[in-house]
Amino acid sequence: MLNRVILIGRLTKDPELRYTPAGVAIAQFTLAVDRPFSSREQGGEREADFIPVVTWRQLAETCANYLRKGRLTAVEGRIQVRNYENNEGRRVYVTEVIADNVRFLESPNRESGGGGQGRDEYSGGGGYGGGSRSAGSRSSGNNQDPFADDGRPIDISDDDLPF
Repeated sequence: MLNRVILIGRLTKDPELRYTPAGVAIAQFTLAVDRPFSSREQGGEREADFIPVVTWRQLAETCANYLRKGRLTAVEGRIQVRNYENNEGRRVYVTEVIADNVRFLESPNRESGGGGQGRDEYSGGGGYGGGSRSAGSRSSGNNQDPFADDGRPIDISDDDLPF
């Protein structure tokens, strides 16, 4: 049996961070994921699904600190269905994604014109958000572009070309 989901979408609002009575962090947010087709009823406009996502522990705190409304994000996790009885005595079913890996797919300062497509990945163990971080394209070393040529043509001899 397999229960695995990967989603890429934009946050509909900032994550909501709370703590359980035992002090465990939990963050919830909704991801708007475009459907791969256009609807005829909507005049050819694209539709989206709004999928609730839950993260736990260090992953929850990291998401609450760095994710913001509108930010492009990838989420990997499992689908969970839970139910409860509301105030009116009716059974309510909730389907959500329990994330154990979250990737920030764009730079947090994209609105201010800075940076390119930064990718940070935050993941946790066991589906509960342990919080180990691995940086995708950011490094703490020299940030100069090794391929920058200041607009000058690159001088390469024909002998150096592999074709």
